[in-house]
Amino acid sequence: MIRIADSHTLPRWQRPESLLIVMTVAMALSFDVWMALLNNFAVEAARFDGADIGWLQTIREIPGFLAFGVVLVILFLREQTLAYVALLLLAFGAAMTGFLPTFWGLALTTTISSIGYHYFETVNQSLQLQWLPKGRAPQMLGNLRAIAAGVGFVVFGALILWGFTARGEAAQPVPLDYRWPYLIAGGLAATLIVGAMLAYPRFEAPHAQRRELVMKRRYWLYYALVFMGGARRQIFIVFATFMLVEKFGYELHEMAALLLVNQFITMLVAPWIGLLITRFGERLALTIEYTGLICVFSGYALIYYLEVSPLWAAVLYVADHIFFSMSFALKTYFQKIASPEDHAPTAAVSFTINHIAAVFLPAALGYLYLVLPAAVFLLGAGMAALSLC
Repeated sequence: MIRIADSHTLPRWQRPESLLIVMTVAMALSFDVWMALLNNFAVEAARFDGADIGWLQTIREIPGFLAFGVVLVILFLREQTLAYVALLLLAFGAAMTGFLPTFWGLALTTTISSIGYHYFETVNQSLQLQWLPKGRAPQMLGNLRAIAAGVGFVVFGALILWGFTARGEAAQPVPLDYRWPYLIAGGLAATLIVGAMLAYPRFEAPHAQRRELVMKRRYWLYYALVFMGGARRQIFIVFATFMLVEKFGYELHEMAALLLVNQFITMLVAPWIGLLITRFGERLALTIEYTGLICVFSGYALIYYLEVSPLWAAVLYVADHIFFSMSFALKTYFQKIASPEDHAPTAAVSFTINHIAAVFLPAALGYLYLVLPAAVFLLGAGMAALSLC
């Protein structure tokens, strides 16, 4: 076991920051392929409609709502070990997705991968706040976001080539075999994690973490912003992406190209956002984010009923991702106000708070989307406005 204070004696590739990078790459491999293919896979292979995708996303968010269970798990597993186990679950769920093209098949693989994703993100936030020094945390988190975007850039570029190759030049669209990209991505991610388990030592954080749930009144603003961010993010993930496929007819390679653009821009801007937060603080970054999201969600509502080019939907989609890149300011804000021993339990509580709305919103708004799609996006604009206030 190596103390964080002594980790500078290790080779650079074996330090805690490097392990955070490896875990970020593994997570991005599994999750980005799952995200990029989901809507096309759901529509083309599983024949989903708006209500189906809403229910699937509700199922996906239940493990996030139960993220407070991390506090119980770390009674028996160290946080670093839990991160490994969670990433392996994510990789396995992603690898099996393409083999079960039905509602209940997707529900099963989504549940497995979601447990892995949400438990990893919970413990990853705790490890980041414990392992990264406060003065450099915003910049280093920006670099991690850029690295994840770089992985996404490669993944989505590969999916574009795969989509074009699989479709070929046939007069009629050729059904795609989604099993292979899911299987390859999950397999590569699992290989990375097994390698990390063998290559990296166990790191001991400077402060022992509480082993019970922690909710403190002085963290109320953090809790409130996390709650609104979770609700707003669900509207984007579920319905903005689904609208691109369902209304504007985006095919797989077009969705992958759009995600490719997102990742390229994120690679460029995320490190600068880290520097912005370091120099000017979290308030400015979050103010810019929430103001921009009000405009983006209002734009989604408007274009649904206008005969506009699909390019406008893509512009809003990219803008949403740029503003989302600023959201890690919430992590560094909490790092500054929190007691060091509260990082792990509060990360678990905050993920549960983040997913309170996520559990019921997708299913409920799925039915609203069938009747009045613009209302779903106006609700997102209202949540961004409340966050700004």
